[in-house]
Amino acid sequence: MKVTIDNITVDVAPGTTIMQAARQIGPHIAPPAMCYYEPLKASGGKCRGCLVKVTAGSEKDPRPMPKLVPACITQIQEGMVVENTINEQVLEVRKGIVEFLLLNHPLDCPICDQAGECDLQNFTFEHGVSKTRTVEERNTFDPVDLGPNIKLNMNRCILCYRCVYTADQITDGRVHGVMNRGDHAEISTYIEKAIDNDFSGNIIDVCPVGALTDKTYRFKSRVWFSKPVDASCDCGKCSGKVTLWYRGDEVIRVTARKNEWGEVKEFICNTCRFERKKTSDWTIEGPSKVPHNSVISANKYGANKITPAFPLKQAAEQYKKIDDNRDRSFLAPQKQLN
Repeated sequence: MKVTIDNITVDVAPGTTIMQAARQIGPHIAPPAMCYYEPLKASGGKCRGCLVKVTAGSEKDPRPMPKLVPACITQIQEGMVVENTINEQVLEVRKGIVEFLLLNHPLDCPICDQAGECDLQNFTFEHGVSKTRTVEERNTFDPVDLGPNIKLNMNRCILCYRCVYTADQITDGRVHGVMNRGDHAEISTYIEKAIDNDFSGNIIDVCPVGALTDKTYRFKSRVWFSKPVDASCDCGKCSGKVTLWYRGDEVIRVTARKNEWGEVKEFICNTCRFERKKTSDWTIEGPSKVPHNSVISANKYGANKITPAFPLKQAAEQYKKIDDNRDRSFLAPQKQLN
């Protein structure tokens, strides 16, 4: 089947969603994903951050769809034509989605452990606005311990349901979920329950914001001060393939490996995540692949390998040649240094 996205045609298998088809083309075409997580079944369709415009429904019925549709749950049809980054309506609606997500989200990036690898930060930077129209007070919640290793900051939660799907699909006996309804909805555990199963730490990795954080890493370092390294070990519970985060010679954090879309394909156990914090526990495979435009790459690559695309683009757009014809004949000649 063929689908055209932003004037680029790609062949995809039947049953493929617009999001998956766009990802086949590349990151510059793929819509943002705040709630969609490909390894988790039934994820997507919550945040509306991936809305796109279908200008032709199919080859048989080329009429455009009347409303924007979520790319993550909309399957493609033969001959479908989709506009994402080139459609002004889509970009304008995403500004509203960002504003909606930030209604109750505190702007505490300077103290949030997720800063530097936060999907909401990226979404806001690419599609957001610098001002807010609200004057009402935000909903506030006290931080809660979800077991011995996980801290919940409900103030930052955007109710993407990723952590709920993760607990449903890779653990036995989920004990947390979304409680209450409407603007009172919140992530919480059931009465007098704590999340203590062997794979509970994976809800930290799937969280797109800083709502679920690792208590063993909390406030220890900023992500751009640490160095990610791929490592593995022989583990009887999981694949043992992880990313070690170093500060100097100290392993300050262990996470599951993520692909280019920030998604975990192989979840890891709590033993690997929280208890193996020594280099001797692991077989080092080499430095992790980090996008050069990520703050995680700061001070880790040579200057000749870094392409600051955004500042160069801004400079090119805003460059103005200065016409300066002032008389400088009265100035004394400067001494030349050898």
